[in-house]
Amino acid sequence: MSTVNTMRAISQRALGGPEVLEVIEVERPEPRPNQVLVRVRAAGLNPTDWKHRATGGFLGEPPFVLGWDVSGVVEAVGIGVATFKPGDEVFGMLPYPWGHGSHAEYVIAPVRALTHKPSSIDHTQAGALPLVSLTAWQALVENAELRPGQRVLIHAAAGGVGHVAVQIANARGAHVIGTASAGKHDFLRQLGADEVIDYRDTDFIEAVKDVDVVLDTLGGETSVRSLRVLRPGGIVVSILPVGSDEFGEEAERLGVRAVRMLVDADRAGMNAIAELVEKGELRPTIAGTFPLADAAEAHALGDTGRTKGKLVLVVD
Repeated sequence: MSTVNTMRAISQRALGGPEVLEVIEVERPEPRPNQVLVRVRAAGLNPTDWKHRATGGFLGEPPFVLGWDVSGVVEAVGIGVATFKPGDEVFGMLPYPWGHGSHAEYVIAPVRALTHKPSSIDHTQAGALPLVSLTAWQALVENAELRPGQRVLIHAAAGGVGHVAVQIANARGAHVIGTASAGKHDFLRQLGADEVIDYRDTDFIEAVKDVDVVLDTLGGETSVRSLRVLRPGGIVVSILPVGSDEFGEEAERLGVRAVRMLVDADRAGMNAIAELVEKGELRPTIAGTFPLADAAEAHALGDTGRTKGKLVLVVD
């Protein structure tokens, strides 16, 4: 058990499979100016967590504590923080990629990475939302400028980013097309998808045309091939930040746009997401919850790539 000045966190001393994760005891951090100390109640898991666990990614060699999603209660505030006070319920995404650390009992966050948690959802739901929602919002609204009546294709639409993107696109009045295995089609229709394509027996290039926006969550060949379903001037936004030069070259040849992006912590985006939640237009689907000590089990499930919605660590 942690003491008043320490906390439990999930760390790793080596790169590898879920088995490298371990519960450690570390000193509880103190907020500096313009920082907030949050007592974590729930922290979502995302594919970037298992990728960093296995390869180091942007973070390099361990040890490190993963986690970018957080929902919890303000424990203390640093000098100059006027927006929050101890006891406030907040949620947000820590700055990606170097602001990680929410898979712990407490975490430090820059004040502008957080906003007030909507009262209509609990901490588990709130902890599932930030990274995937900001990714979908920044891709569809900020980069693609999605407008009512436009046609949008969302790849892997039942996944973490995908199932949130379907709801955001639907809320903006777009015609939503999603790719997913057949068993997830009813789920996507309930979220607001107008058309669903089984990627296992249908080539999306044959089934879709004259699309205004494609949200590419897969990368590789999918990025390049998605350009061919766009109308002139349309855009593919890929959330995979690196890839071949062919993506941009093919876009220029076809007279369409190709954008790669990384999600960025942003209170304005979080406020927009909170507003969608309060209006009942956005809800995360929780694929599973795990206590902090069972983080390795959650990672093992995430590694399968077959979950519908989000996995969440719940901290007592």
